[in-house]
Amino acid sequence: MLEAPIVEIFSSIQGEGLLVGRRQIFVRFAGCNLNCSYCDTEASKSSKNGTLRNVDYVVNKINELKTPDLHSVSFTGGEPSLYADFIKEVIDKINFPGFLETNGILTKEINKIDNLKYASLDIKLPENLEDAFDSKIISSEIDSINLLIDKGINVYCKIVVFPNLDLKLFENLIFNVSKAINKKDNLSIIIQPVSPIELWKNDKDKLFKFSEITGKYMDVLIIPQLHKFMNIE
Repeated sequence: MLEAPIVEIFSSIQGEGLLVGRRQIFVRFAGCNLNCSYCDTEASKSSKNGTLRNVDYVVNKINELKTPDLHSVSFTGGEPSLYADFIKEVIDKINFPGFLETNGILTKEINKIDNLKYASLDIKLPENLEDAFDSKIISSEIDSINLLIDKGINVYCKIVVFPNLDLKLFENLIFNVSKAINKKDNLSIIIQPVSPIELWKNDKDKLFKFSEITGKYMDVLIIPQLHKFMNIE
């Protein structure tokens, strides 16, 4: 039976993106192929920090945690697409929609999870990566976005922004992404101000600029991390 390193499995409220406010069960995997400066789950970066669990263990835990208001099961991390075969098998064994939170780089692995209903793809900015930025990152993310759209999966993109992000560089990214998306009318961009929100006390107007720039090319929403306000996991 397949195994994967799991950090935790818990029930909470989705605090980000288009499913914000929905009750979900979160399956957090250990291990990631990137090193982002804004990562708020440091413990999930290394696969060594997870406990190897098999598919039946995860399925049983999900069934134990289900509540009447459960909307979907989020597979998060770390980078969950590292364990694509595992996720696909779990979704096959539960009666709830699967939601993938991914950096979108591992397109071939994401393609294996053909039973997803929702996906959140985090577009990475070069300024937010601790390691050297590879131009292949954005190319792979775009490939994954188009793949998910073509499969009919409800996908949106999230971009974490900092107050010091250059507006011209941001617009260049949005412009290039919009040109490369095959069906951009099917895609929303979530501008997520980096937490804590106090970092924006002198730069609130800049959030409007990020929104205005994105709105020239695609549908856009600004949504901060709700779970930070609620002080929940």
